[in-house]
Amino acid sequence: MLSFKGIRFPTDVVLLCIRWYAAYPLSYRHIEEMLGERGVSVDHSTINRWAVRFLPLIEELSRKHKRPVGRSWRMDETYIKVKGVWKYLHRAVDKEGKTIGFLLTAHRGIAAARRFLDKAIRESGTPEKVAMDKSGANKAAIDEINNNMAAPITVRQVKYLNNIVEQDHRAIKRMTRPMLGFKSFHAAASVLAGIELMHMIRKRQFAVSGAGTSVTDQFYALAGLVRPA
Repeated sequence: MLSFKGIRFPTDVVLLCIRWYAAYPLSYRHIEEMLGERGVSVDHSTINRWAVRFLPLIEELSRKHKRPVGRSWRMDETYIKVKGVWKYLHRAVDKEGKTIGFLLTAHRGIAAARRFLDKAIRESGTPEKVAMDKSGANKAAIDEINNNMAAPITVRQVKYLNNIVEQDHRAIKRMTRPMLGFKSFHAAASVLAGIELMHMIRKRQFAVSGAGTSVTDQFYALAGLVRPA
C-alpha cells in the first residue's frame, strides 16, 4: 500500500495528476492548467515531485499482478534524452507484443545489456529464444548467460523479427516527446516506469481481483486503492 504521509492534497488529486502524466503526452504545466480549470491549484513542480516519487512505486507494486509473458522475446534499445545527453532504454516484448521488461542505462554495452537481461529474467523467467538486431553487446550478454545454462537461450539476429519491439518503442517515444528531455537520470527512470506501466495496462497485462477493466480502474487497483466515485 502506498503511503501519502506528508502530502497535503487529497490522494485522488495526486493519483489523477500522475496518471494523466504517465498516460497522455502532456507536460507538467499542461496538467497544472487543466487542474486550475477544475478549481484545484497545484504547481507544476509539485506534480513533478509526485510523479518521480510515486510512479516507480506503483510500477513495482504492479509486478505481482502481471500476467505471464511468452518465452520468445524481442529485445532492443531506444534513446531517451537526459540533461541534453542521449541515454539508453533497454526494452523487450514477447512475440505477441506484451512488455517483458525495461531498464534505463547511462551507457550502452555488454554490462548494460547483461543488467537488463538479468532483470527481465528475474521478473519474467528465462526465455527460450531472443530475437535482436546485429548488436554485438546484446549477443555477448546472452552468450555470458548461456555459459552457465544447461539449455542455452537461442539467439536470432534477424532484423524483421524485431519489428514488433521497434514499433512498440513508438508508444513510449510519443509520451516522452512533449517532456522535452529529463532533468535527471533518476527522474527519467521514475517517469519511464510510469509510462511503461500505463502502456502495459492498455495491453491488458495485469490481473487484479475485483478491479474494473478500464485503464483508470486498473491503475487505481494496482496502486492498492479504490477509484474514487
